[in-house]
Amino acid sequence: MLRNIVSNELFIVLLAISLLIVAMAKLTAPKRFYDFILVLGNNKYLKIYSRDQKFFDRFDALLFGNLIIAISVFCFIIYRIVHETDKIPINDMFKVAIGIGIFILVKVLVERLIGSLFEIDKLTDQYLFQKITFKNYLGVLLLPINALLLFTLEPTLRAVYCIIILLLIINVIGLISSFKTHQNVIKHNLFYFILYLCALEIAPYIILYKVLVTK
Repeated sequence: MLRNIVSNELFIVLLAISLLIVAMAKLTAPKRFYDFILVLGNNKYLKIYSRDQKFFDRFDALLFGNLIIAISVFCFIIYRIVHETDKIPINDMFKVAIGIGIFILVKVLVERLIGSLFEIDKLTDQYLFQKITFKNYLGVLLLPINALLLFTLEPTLRAVYCIIILLLIINVIGLISSFKTHQNVIKHNLFYFILYLCALEIAPYIILYKVLVTK
């Protein structure tokens, strides 16, 4: 088992890695990165880059890596506040990061499989691209938030709740944007859409919550 270390030492390394990953994404596609940063108030990024998406996209892969690190760091900031400790097991940190990555990837693969089974691959790909884009956006947003919580602000549960609410609002904006784009299809397949929401957008998070609570 790996030893416990002062959390800030580990967090500094992880934040530096996240910053490097985001910088690599920007160097990989400067114009795309600029459009990506403005995605919250402009659909230009979604309209342009959803056409050229690939099964493996280096730009999205880099930002996904940052997302995993950013969420993991934020989770352990909460852990540190709740348990009032400055030490965190490194192996637990890696387990959380791997668990988050596997959860998101499996969910995406299942959605792609369902899209393929119902022969709506194109629609599914566009929808997943929009969802992944907004998740990656949250990862980039969490980078400065984590830095502020660690080195500038005194983190409190109230501040954490406010940040979580902000992130949820941004995620909901992303979902609404996706639904508006495909509203005609949704209207004609409302039952299947509700079934999809329950099975793939709500149930996985409820199951994850139950697993975490029982532990």
